[in-house]
Amino acid sequence: MKNTPKELTQLALDLTQGISSQDRFERLLSVIKSLFGCDSSALLAFRDQHFSPLAINGLYEDVLGRQFNINEHPRLEAIARAGDIVRFPHDSDLPDPYDGLIPSHQGNLHVHACIGLPLIADETLIGALTIDGFNPHQFDRFSDEELRIISALAAASLHTALLMEQLESQAVNMPEPHGQAAIQANKSAQSGKVEMIGKSKVMDDLRSHIQAVAATDLSVLVTGETGVGKELIAASIHQSSHRSQQALVYLNCAALPESVAESELFGHVKGAFTGAISDRKGKFEMADGGTLFLDEVGELPLSLQAKLLRVLQYGDLQRVGDDSVLKVNTRIIAATNRQLHEEVKEGKFRADLYHRLSVFPIMAPPLRERGNDIILLAGFFIERSKGKLGIKSMRLSSTAVAQLSAYTWPGNVRELEHAINRASVVARAESMNLAFIELQPHHFELMSPPQARFKETLSKGALPEASPSHHENDKSPISVETNIGLKEAINHFQYQFIDHCYQRNNQNWAATARELGLDSGNLHRLAKRLGLK
Repeated sequence: MKNTPKELTQLALDLTQGISSQDRFERLLSVIKSLFGCDSSALLAFRDQHFSPLAINGLYEDVLGRQFNINEHPRLEAIARAGDIVRFPHDSDLPDPYDGLIPSHQGNLHVHACIGLPLIADETLIGALTIDGFNPHQFDRFSDEELRIISALAAASLHTALLMEQLESQAVNMPEPHGQAAIQANKSAQSGKVEMIGKSKVMDDLRSHIQAVAATDLSVLVTGETGVGKELIAASIHQSSHRSQQALVYLNCAALPESVAESELFGHVKGAFTGAISDRKGKFEMADGGTLFLDEVGELPLSLQAKLLRVLQYGDLQRVGDDSVLKVNTRIIAATNRQLHEEVKEGKFRADLYHRLSVFPIMAPPLRERGNDIILLAGFFIERSKGKLGIKSMRLSSTAVAQLSAYTWPGNVRELEHAINRASVVARAESMNLAFIELQPHHFELMSPPQARFKETLSKGALPEASPSHHENDKSPISVETNIGLKEAINHFQYQFIDHCYQRNNQNWAATARELGLDSGNLHRLAKRLGLK
């Protein structure tokens, strides 16, 4: 490096080019690989005491979805606290965060060369660059001063990207506060920042829609299948809006008994009904100046929909038992997995409320349409799961990667999370070595392709006209896939039978339990096991 290699010159020029941040990051790591001949490298951003990979080279793809908490990774903690170049001894006892995650190297990185470059801007740690080589003396010929040049260029590249992100955020949240209050507000907002894992085109489009509507006070209707992350989208809209310093209040409309729904939404005064022993604010008042997220809004009874509409139109509300009118300034984000336009046609949902809520509709994409995001999300959940289970290193086998990629995920991201958690527990129980665990296909209890196709068909509403019912003594045979076992066939029947009853009872679980003669809790557990919830 004594003669200022052309790669460094090109990298410095790249910082002034109009290329995307991701291209800049990937070019940076390409230069690092060319200069050092390293076996792996990673550029990471530092937020909230954890490092998040922005670009990788020589590592498994799922690393891009992981978040490395420095409390669980001593090497990364050492980099975060060093303030300067960190050269780890080739035989360091500190576990490497990439143990088992380098395709060209099996097992733990017991003896290897490892350098950590903290990336600092304005005297603040913003990220890190890690460089690993299998040869213990691979980087001995590079001086600390030369490494500092690399660190400075990498920090400049990351800082540029963060500034662009901040400018975009400020465009949404204008006017910005000034002075020390602005600094504290910004830190507060970032401390609980919502991160949506994924690099697919549909996720890029989703982020664009979130940024566009966050700059307004328009009502938003988030639609999508169960488990796609509608609550996460609502939180992201709120955090990107000028209301981010105020409350985001959550209300699950499906969990509200009709008798208390009005009080939950609008509050009540003392003596309004039996049990009203004091005045109580409703969710609208709690979210005054902020955002109210109405999850499962399609479950609201018609009697309440008219009152909700009035608040949305005029900002006027009345507590139960009170004649006075209160003014609120509350933004509404609603979510549903129902087809509300169809509910409107059937008279189950008010047309005027539907149009008021869906001023800006956002469709959350199903996981099966997100391509390689499945593997990134798997990495994210694996990193969380291994920390909870006390596993030092855990990864997916190549066959498990193929299995997860081919599966249709009718339960979406929630199903993937549960699948990873279960597989981790099963694999841990099987293994005698907690230092390294590889998740294999048999650790997952995923449906076979016939089951997945069956469930996906039902989820799209393609139900048979006649539903089997023991009440009607229907003895007709149940048609099942001929290439599945008895257990799977029984699961098919239970899924179909319960789902028919659920639809027949207007998607009311309590009424479904009564008709089936089951305890409500047992029905909920069975429905979750079958994937109906």
